[in-house]
Amino acid sequence: MSKANTNASKFLSYILRHEPESIGLSLDTEGWANIEELIRLANASGNPLTVEQLFSIVEKDEKQRFSLSSDNKNIRAAQGHSLKSVSLDLTEATPPTHLFHGTAERFMESINSKGLLAQQRQYVHLTENRNTAIETGTRYGKAVLLSVDRQRMVSEGHKFYQADNSVWLTLAVPPAYIGVVC
Repeated sequence: MSKANTNASKFLSYILRHEPESIGLSLDTEGWANIEELIRLANASGNPLTVEQLFSIVEKDEKQRFSLSSDNKNIRAAQGHSLKSVSLDLTEATPPTHLFHGTAERFMESINSKGLLAQQRQYVHLTENRNTAIETGTRYGKAVLLSVDRQRMVSEGHKFYQADNSVWLTLAVPPAYIGVVC
């Protein structure tokens, strides 16, 4: 991805997940923003963005952070919202056998005592891909790969959801369900 598209993608993540009002944008209750309004407000705020660039970002983003409406008139972040006003209307789903979470070594003391918490987001993010989890953990320091005993969690009433981009979501993972892989 070009540097301009990388910067635009980071801007879109920030606006669509956390601070739409910082440019005067309104999201509906499911996090959708009108693309024409988003582009007009982005440009007015000094963040140049075109329709073509937006569609390119959505198409080429390896992590599929964004979803387009079926008529291509609206966009939303696939997951990661800190906005309590946004509900992605997710349907409970049965997760795969193996789920992982990547974190940094410096967070392990807290994880060992409190588990995985959503923090400022609505959900804890999990993946079935070990490498993706390790890459995520590496962004914050020396990576630690954690496994989640999803079978026990499901049997004990915890719910899982899958976002548009295949990330697995749950409200929290208590310490008893977490194992250190490496």
